[in-house]
Amino acid sequence: MSNVLVQCGYLPLVDSAPLIIAHELGFANDEGLDLSLVRQPSWSALRDMLALGHLDVAHMLSPMPVAMSLGLGGMPAKVDALMVMSLNGSVIGVSREIGAAMTTGGWVNTFGDPRGTAAALFAATDQRLRIGVPFPFSMHRILLEYWLMRDPMFRADRIEIITVPPPRMADAVADGALDVFCVGEPWGSVAVQNSRAELVLPSRAIWQTAPEKVLGARHSWVQDNHNTSAKVIRAVYKAAKWLDQPANTPLATEILTRSQHLDLPDHAIDPALSGHITLRQGDGPKRVEPLVTFNTKSANFPWRSQAAWIATRLAQWHELDLDAACEAAAACFRSDLYRAALSPLGVDLPGASEKIEGALEHETLVASSRGQMILGPDQFFDGAKFDISTGTPRSF
Repeated sequence: MSNVLVQCGYLPLVDSAPLIIAHELGFANDEGLDLSLVRQPSWSALRDMLALGHLDVAHMLSPMPVAMSLGLGGMPAKVDALMVMSLNGSVIGVSREIGAAMTTGGWVNTFGDPRGTAAALFAATDQRLRIGVPFPFSMHRILLEYWLMRDPMFRADRIEIITVPPPRMADAVADGALDVFCVGEPWGSVAVQNSRAELVLPSRAIWQTAPEKVLGARHSWVQDNHNTSAKVIRAVYKAAKWLDQPANTPLATEILTRSQHLDLPDHAIDPALSGHITLRQGDGPKRVEPLVTFNTKSANFPWRSQAAWIATRLAQWHELDLDAACEAAAACFRSDLYRAALSPLGVDLPGASEKIEGALEHETLVASSRGQMILGPDQFFDGAKFDISTGTPRSF
């Protein structure tokens, strides 16, 4: 019996690794899938290809299924997030000129001081900061605004958000079109290497467990292909688990380098996987642990509370009814499908499908199917908490 063909869209980012590993190491084949990886030039192209049915599943920015299901953006469609593919993995950087001005003002780059870095950034120039993000509906933009809006010097006219596809971010910095950027690896490291940018924060410094990418699929396709969608979840889960084993990092880097899917050298791919990242040209690498998480501490579980947190921001941006937006968002993070797909494997699954975001200061044992689940710290940099059950988002 032949394998089931699944057309899967992705962008050439390190956090597409679970899809590439599922394809290259046979996890997809073991599930009876022919996982065809279809590279996309931009998030808007991927969105449209998925909405039009040219793709079955896709590597997506976590706010994209929420935004599309709320009818926002150029190509609305009801889209489900089958699982989270990665937590964090993005970096915030500044141009060489802005970095120099921040240093002259007394700022020291520890790559872990959100409040001090925001203050130094606004003090570095009295001009509007031109900030590059890969897509309007992205965790990059949400975290950037969440972070900057809490600085006393913030005003709406101090920033300008500009959409730049990830592979073009370094060139935009080099051309002087951007002062600040937030992008997924390897494109932050490429900006350091090629454009003399300086990396100033990892995304996890703003929210420790921000869901960065999800595996998305049209709701109608999921309804018609329950068995296939379960197989895709299992294959990607197994790949993500393999990736988070430190002993596999050298081989993962080799596979991502030699495969045709990213078309990048190992020195651009290794920093995100190894956690050794160079902040400024000429400096030695700095250890960041973890920069990106693929599987550990239930990273793949599609928490409905994460979706609702995303919806609070989109609702504010677009003046939507908050309760309705949170309800629709929670519905598109399909924890039910995730449970059904992974229960046969004996995967330890959380007892609830939502939690209080930002409430865990330390590693914490929580109720689960096997009683062995430990969740990691999930705090926001400002100490905020978000409880979906109260209907009152306290994060914004």
